[in-house]
Amino acid sequence: MRRRQRRRRRPERDSGVTDPERQAEAEEAASRLFSGPVDFLRSAPQLQFLPDPAVPEIAFCGRSNVGKSSLLNALTGRKAIARASVTPGRTQELNFFDVGRPEDEGALPLFRLVDMPGYGFAKAPVKVVEKWKALVNSYLRGRQVLARTLVLIDSRHGIKDVDRTMMTMLDQAAVGYRIVLTKTDKIKASDLEKVAGATAAEAKKHVAAHPDIHLTSSEKGMGIAALRAAVVADALGEGWMG
Repeated sequence: MRRRQRRRRRPERDSGVTDPERQAEAEEAASRLFSGPVDFLRSAPQLQFLPDPAVPEIAFCGRSNVGKSSLLNALTGRKAIARASVTPGRTQELNFFDVGRPEDEGALPLFRLVDMPGYGFAKAPVKVVEKWKALVNSYLRGRQVLARTLVLIDSRHGIKDVDRTMMTMLDQAAVGYRIVLTKTDKIKASDLEKVAGATAAEAKKHVAAHPDIHLTSSEKGMGIAALRAAVVADALGEGWMG
């Protein structure tokens, strides 16, 4: 049985696979891993409903309607493991998904994905917003097995003030995060280059932000393989392939 992790991975600035051959191997291995068991575990509306902190966790956050559910489905190779809410901002729970499961009976999954509530609700009541802040802030500050967070940004709009607030919250909680630009197929190449450059410049201002900016399209599959490999490396360590 995997031992409970006691230390949170600190933010770092220089991780990632750079050798093309090694990168291709990592992407293929990550794809095989995700082709195995990926199962919904539970929803946690409050901290007392969180699963035991026994395996690494990778959390996903972003503004409502940023394409979080679509990205989760694309990464896991499932059509509807994460369902988009009919009303953006409606889901106010932490949703946990088990990834990989050793053959030993009763063994823990290799790691978990955590779908965090969307933020930036334009019409949400004050109490709903405050509940979201309390749940997310407590989770980020107290979850020792949280290995990395992915901050999703709609490439058509770039980083907004609500995103900066989230990034600052992660900085203060000492939670390393990757910035992922979504829906890159919906924007001109020249505009995408500008947004990516501005996003990279913004990331340099935040101590917990990873320097690499991921450009993705869940619909076209762009950048999904590379992000999938990065997620597995963040969860299991750079040497996870052996």
